[in-house]
Amino acid sequence: MRILNLTCLFLALAAGPAFAQSAAATQATPVTPPAAVPAGDVIDHAPVVVTGVQTGPGMWKVSKGDHVLWVLGTLSPLPKNIEWRSNEVESVLAQAQEVLDSPRFGLDAKVGFFGALMLLPSAMKASKNADGQELQQVLPADLYARWTLLKKKYIGSDRGIEHKRPILAAGELYSDALAKSGLSRSAMISSVIDAVVKRRKLTPTPTGIKIAITDPKAAIKEFGAEGINDVECFRKTLDRVENDLPAMVERANAWSVGDVDMLRQLPYDDQQVSCEAAFMQAGFAKKRGITDIDARMKAVWLGAAQAAIDKNTISFATLPIAELLKSDGYLAQLQARGYQVEAPE
Repeated sequence: MRILNLTCLFLALAAGPAFAQSAAATQATPVTPPAAVPAGDVIDHAPVVVTGVQTGPGMWKVSKGDHVLWVLGTLSPLPKNIEWRSNEVESVLAQAQEVLDSPRFGLDAKVGFFGALMLLPSAMKASKNADGQELQQVLPADLYARWTLLKKKYIGSDRGIEHKRPILAAGELYSDALAKSGLSRSAMISSVIDAVVKRRKLTPTPTGIKIAITDPKAAIKEFGAEGINDVECFRKTLDRVENDLPAMVERANAWSVGDVDMLRQLPYDDQQVSCEAAFMQAGFAKKRGITDIDARMKAVWLGAAQAAIDKNTISFATLPIAELLKSDGYLAQLQARGYQVEAPE
């Protein structure tokens, strides 16, 4: 639901429109090999990432009479080497009369392939810091010192990244840190759902927002000229990489084995909120109606969910599991409107 890598999404205008488990199935792979320590010392191992076949969490049940909307909570990142046993979800999808898309935000330039090629040079230029500056020149000294250590650990000696805007450099650091921790932002969940939907020849109900950009060349030019205030986004991303990677592994494991209670105990400060704010507060975004995206997507999804429940005996949807656990999240809103909501056991 978040606008993942917001600036990359904007720059993509140049590329066109944009619980039971067997012992054998739960092998664990260390995130990093434990270092040797003297006998008698306390060993604090890094969390381990589960592998093999895993069930994932159960589904939330939203009902009104005998009409039910089944909602699967999704999570990213997940363990890189798991196989999702999706029988329960596929069974619901086989009966569903309607499938709701996950809320998402997109930009649509409608420039075609050759138009996209014409925009690429502008987009590449806009992805770099103004006047050829490097990160050391645009970031506070303390923040750049932290970046240097994390870059060495997770990225290595990449000089080119030093010229990128902070929001883009932070995104690359985050992705590389996930990979080295045994995690992945894979399409495992969506690929299973898409396969059943395609086989049944269903057309998912859109619940996101797509904003048409009628002047992509001018938009990219404005972005390149004014940029965005992305230092807070950069800082929050470094915070998560420095402090939250072990908890990310625990969340990924909890989703994999269906431990919803553990997920409730592991809230986190999502850096994407700061990155979203940086993107949407920029002048070029406001001018083109890229504002209040979360509230607008929630309104669209709630309207679609209510319509689906009223019309169908069985419907299916996905939402980020963090939303499902919020006291004021999407399902809490439906509950406040009179629908019965049951969490998985």
